[in-house]
Amino acid sequence: MKKIALVLLALTAFMACKNESTSERLLVNYPMTQKVDTVDTYFDVDVPDPYRWLEDDRSAETEEWVKTQNDVTFKYLESIPFREDLKNRMEKLWNYEKLSAPFKEGNYTYYYKNDGLQNQSVVYRKKDDGKEEVFLDPNTFSEDGTTSLAGLSFSKDGSLAAYLISEGGSDWRKAIVLDTESMEILEDTLSDIKFSGLAWKGNEGFYYSSYDKPEGSELSAKTDQHKLYYHTLGTKQADDKLIYGGILPEKHRYVSASVTEDERFLVVYPRTTTSGNKMLIRDLSDPNALFITVLDDADSDSYVIDSEGTTLFIQTNRDAPNQKVVRVDASNPKPENWEDVIPETENVLNANTGSGYIFAEYMIDAISKVLQYNTKGELIREVDLPGIGSAGGFYGKKEAETLYFSFTNYNTPSSIYKFDPASGEYSTYWKPEIDFNPSDYESKQVFYTSKDGTKVPMIITFKKGTALNGKNPTILYGYGGFNVSLTPSFSVLNAIWMEQGGVYAVPNLRGGGEYGKKWHDAGTKMKKQNVFDDFIAAAEYLIENNYTSKDYLAIRGGSNGGLLVGATMTQRPDLMKVALPAVGVLDMLRYHTFTAGAGWAYDYGTAVDNPEMFEYLKGYSPLHNIQEGVEYPATLVTTGDHDDRVVPAHSFKFAATLQENQAGDNPTLIRIETNAGHGAGTPISKTIEQYADIFAFTFYNMGFDTLPNQKVLKEFKD
Repeated sequence: MKKIALVLLALTAFMACKNESTSERLLVNYPMTQKVDTVDTYFDVDVPDPYRWLEDDRSAETEEWVKTQNDVTFKYLESIPFREDLKNRMEKLWNYEKLSAPFKEGNYTYYYKNDGLQNQSVVYRKKDDGKEEVFLDPNTFSEDGTTSLAGLSFSKDGSLAAYLISEGGSDWRKAIVLDTESMEILEDTLSDIKFSGLAWKGNEGFYYSSYDKPEGSELSAKTDQHKLYYHTLGTKQADDKLIYGGILPEKHRYVSASVTEDERFLVVYPRTTTSGNKMLIRDLSDPNALFITVLDDADSDSYVIDSEGTTLFIQTNRDAPNQKVVRVDASNPKPENWEDVIPETENVLNANTGSGYIFAEYMIDAISKVLQYNTKGELIREVDLPGIGSAGGFYGKKEAETLYFSFTNYNTPSSIYKFDPASGEYSTYWKPEIDFNPSDYESKQVFYTSKDGTKVPMIITFKKGTALNGKNPTILYGYGGFNVSLTPSFSVLNAIWMEQGGVYAVPNLRGGGEYGKKWHDAGTKMKKQNVFDDFIAAAEYLIENNYTSKDYLAIRGGSNGGLLVGATMTQRPDLMKVALPAVGVLDMLRYHTFTAGAGWAYDYGTAVDNPEMFEYLKGYSPLHNIQEGVEYPATLVTTGDHDDRVVPAHSFKFAATLQENQAGDNPTLIRIETNAGHGAGTPISKTIEQYADIFAFTFYNMGFDTLPNQKVLKEFKD
């Protein structure tokens, strides 16, 4: 391949302003990206892919392209006058102690804590004497903070622990086993673990899942044959026993496992897509026991949440789109023998267990309601939550006398509460001390009408007293896929946005899980356009009701939400001023060829399924719907060079195509974080830098020469 022809950045000024002042705005000359003659044929239709070479994440040409694009982007961002002010304010507001709920393992109580700006949270522990000590400090795993703790699992007696680490944000993990008293590492590090927890059986070993190393790039090559292994402590990983997968006629892209709290049953969940699973159990008390099939189809999402003797408690959406809890004897566990414990209701259920109870958290228009049941299905009480928002937790071991839960909403930082399951009383266990006053802000839930008449909820949060004059900088954030529910939660980043007079709006789009399986399915495959229509209607609602206008509206989303942003900005480029697609799925014709992407077919379908599915995907694929001569919004694409969930080639090809075709002066930039992945485990320092850039880019391209609320910055400096 020829060396890429590069054009150095020229920062040219022109006079333009949206806030009735005069200022110099920045124009960008983009690097010229080489094109190749790659063409794919789908059902006799030729589809050019001129930037296919950017899919090779190991090539020197791609590395040089990344470097040059970053040079262009950072020179632009560094020229925004208030970028450093935003970064400094983020650092100040972020700098407060954060604590997790405690959990008991063996002779210790463990918890995660961050003193404020530590790149990674530290695992601490205490004995009954209350003396605190560091158990694991991920900040020591690497000098730059990019190696993170990705999982921690204890043996039943707490004497052993195995923890997972992620390097550079990759989904590939390594496992390290410790003696929790001596802190001695017991054996060689296990490697090549992916999409897996660690499920202990006694002190002898644990179950984990992995793929064979793919041919080609570890970060982008296809992985579609997941396997479950058992590792016996003190033996080589090469000798680990294959428990499930690999030799079956049917491939399973995901195979996960759990062991019941009493360690009586191993439960295995084979899946081919991200929705729906089979289920098998094995009685571990009998060394000769074979697997018993609970579910031999993947038509439901069903999981064992607890057991009593041979009775299994299962949460399922089988014949119950909003979920229910059933019980069945492990000797004959087929669905025809299931008995309802907590029947399905009109609201979506998520169940946790602790102290011998079942806690049913319901979503009512994305807001939490929690009911406590015994294992007979008898209602004990409704938990009177601290307010309107999102509750999480209420889980623990059977013998636990105290449980913990968290509560948060868009303008209230998350606090932890200590809950007595016997009386239902609770008290504040920990509350953050943060330089942010929730009472200065308000959230309101509205229901708007989408294109086909469907009512969609949206929560809008802003500073009290905000004038609805159409001039408020607004971020519209969405996801809309994979049964994911967006419930109210506090974010320092959103607090910064609102502190500057910004409006933050989150609609609960179809494709999510807020109203159960039917809501999810209404945004999948040949119905995916519903998701984009819901998002577009949310933007129109905000504009029509004067929260903002097209000149002050930004749309943002990551992963599947990056697809949402990409599709919306290509379908309705006139609707927003700024587009912020992050780690997005942007090439809908080839997404299934990378890593475990084929498993997303439940939501998307694939271009090779049939001619109708191909045409549908091509019809909304962001990469394939960029048109020459269209003025697209100011766009900042963000991705990580180690993202092996949604490979960065999606973002690379989308940015190159947008740069080639953009009309007008709105910038089209891509910010590529190096040694970073899909997002999990990203060091705090990198997160702050990234969002300072995103917000600076957004405010600047809305026409602001100074931040809207410069007074706040002056106050914190003083």
